[in-house]
Order: sequence, then C-alpha cells, then structure tokens
Amino acid sequence: MIYKPFLITTIFIAACALSTGASALKPLKKKPVAVKKVKHGKKSRHTVQPALPGPAYALRADAMQAADDIAERRGLSREWVRQAIGQAHYMPQVAKFIQPPVVGTPKNWRVYRSRFIDPIRIQAGVKFWQDNRETLARAEGETGVPAEIIVGIVGVETIYGQQMGSFRVMDSLTTLAFDFPANHPRAKERSEFFKNELEQFLSLTNRTNIDPMALQGSFAGAMGMPQFMPSSWSKYAVDFDGDSKIDLFASPADVIGSVANYFKAFHWQPGMPTHYPVSFDAATLDKDALMAPDILPTFSVASFMAKGAVLDGEALRHTGPLALVELQNGDNPPSYVAGTENFYAITRYNWSSYYAMAVIELGQEVARALK
Repeated sequence: MIYKPFLITTIFIAACALSTGASALKPLKKKPVAVKKVKHGKKSRHTVQPALPGPAYALRADAMQAADDIAERRGLSREWVRQAIGQAHYMPQVAKFIQPPVVGTPKNWRVYRSRFIDPIRIQAGVKFWQDNRETLARAEGETGVPAEIIVGIVGVETIYGQQMGSFRVMDSLTTLAFDFPANHPRAKERSEFFKNELEQFLSLTNRTNIDPMALQGSFAGAMGMPQFMPSSWSKYAVDFDGDSKIDLFASPADVIGSVANYFKAFHWQPGMPTHYPVSFDAATLDKDALMAPDILPTFSVASFMAKGAVLDGEALRHTGPLALVELQNGDNPPSYVAGTENFYAITRYNWSSYYAMAVIELGQEVARALK
C-alpha cells in the first residue's frame, strides 16, 4: 500500500531472513535485535514509529482468546502465541493512517505521479537494475514479467529498500486486528482481514524461527523491499538466490523472483502491453457504459469502439478484453487509457489505477535512463 511519505528513522535488517526449512518452536527473544541506520531520499508516511504506544494486548481478554484460537488452528504453542500477541501495543498512529482520504478530496494523477517518478527514484532504479541485471533477465525469462515492471514495483514501494518501514509488524497487525477504527466504512471486513494477516504472520515467524517482535514494516504490516503482507509472503515469496531461505529485506534476488512470481500467479500475460492510448468519438460516446466495469477488462476491441472509444495502431490488433481507465487530474480534465489484463494484474498488487500507472511509468523511465 502506498501513502504520502514521511520520515524513516531505522529499519531492522538482522533476523529478517525467513528460512524455508526451519520448523522448530522458538521462544521470543528478550533482547532487541541490532538496528542499522539507513540513508534515504524522500520521507515516507508509513515509516514513522509512533513515540507513545498504548497498552499491551496482554490485558485484553478478546486478544488472548484469539491467541488461543490461533494456537489451536495452527498447531502452535498456546503460551508462545499468547506471549507474542500480549507483547504487542496499540498504536494510535496506525489506526489514524488506515483511515480513508477525506471525502471530497480531489484525485490528481499528475501530483500522484510526481511523488513516485523523480530523479532520486530513477537514479536508484538504474543502480538496482545494473546491480541485478542477470537476475531480472532470469525472472523475466521464467515468468514473462518484464524487468521494468519488477523495477517499477520495488521503486514505488520502497525506493529499492531505502524505505521499508519502521513500525513493529506485531504492533501494526494487532492494532488493526482488534482496534480497527469503527467509523471506517469497511471496518468489520478490514478487521477480519488483519486478523488473518496476524495469524499468517505468527505462523510464518514461528515456522521460520524468527522473533515476531523483531520485524518492522509499514503501518499496515507490509514487509521488505516489495512490501509483502504476511499472506503474500507465505503464498508468493520464493527463494530465487538458492540459499534455502527467503529474505525479502536484504536479498534482491529473492525480491525480484517473488514479485515476478506474484504477477505470474495473477495471470500476467507475457508480451501483452499494459495499456494503449485512447480517445473518444463524441457522436457515439457512452462513457457511463465504458466506466461501469471500473478497471476490470470487459470489452472486446469491437465493443469498446462501439461505445465511442477510439483506438489505433497496435491496439486494434489486441485480442483480449479492455477496460477504460480514468485518471483524474484535479480541476483539469481526466486522462484516459485502455487498460489490458496486465494493467489489471498490477492493480492486484495495490488496488489503484494510479498506483499501477506509477509503477509502469517509473519502470519505463528507469529503462530509458539505463540506455
């Protein structure tokens, strides 16, 4: 998830490599792991560690009952799960940051784009591509996901590891599982989502012998260079450097392979463009019909054009479904593109057409700067 940047102070690197083979139970560590200072570019909102956490969840009967349920479902030590959840603290800033934007705030693609496509990110992307050229080529060859899309994702998410978040993941997930803001329009649904992510996180850290209190990430609990949620780490992360462990914090190869594997799982179509230019025929335009499916590709080229969309060149030979993607520009007229199934696949990483276009265009800019 991408939000307006603020300052990152520190990130945990030690103890962040998640082994693929370990299975023994491991008590929670009593000493903190080492902290490594990092230099960074832009500030990031989701990397500020709140200074005044609320009380620990050991005092909450509902949290302790949930700990017992997780332990039973997952075959974990009841004491270990209770200790992990009990040490987590309510984080008021987490609850604040998860709130949706103020109603009526105009979206602006050009402003959004400027936050993610700038000289700092492009320069960092060129270095990342140069340092990992062979790995990117291997991932593209095995999955069909272009190197520039992988580079775009890692750049938009964390500036290639410079801003991976400084919220303790246990605090974030526990806060959102048990104290998701009740005034949020999807409070019940999102609370259940984060309860599942908390369970996935505990299972993952237990399985890999990692202290769950040691890992840091975004305010929503996303981790590492690609900002995977715990369920995504469990489902899609891969050991791409062959060292028998998965490390999305410090192994660029694992990051590259895992992002490519994520898109492969969401049906990336090798060789297919992400989008095409589109204009409109005012005489036949039925924009309501074109916008009705939102960004889900629904229309054949013929049906798309029958509703007033105008395509040309390569787009006329497209064989899959298309969607009309609208990018608002504040008080100025919106921008539009014809999105393909691959554009839609990028939105499965973050459910935003603005995010998808930022990923695409950052990758393109890095590729141009690389030449």
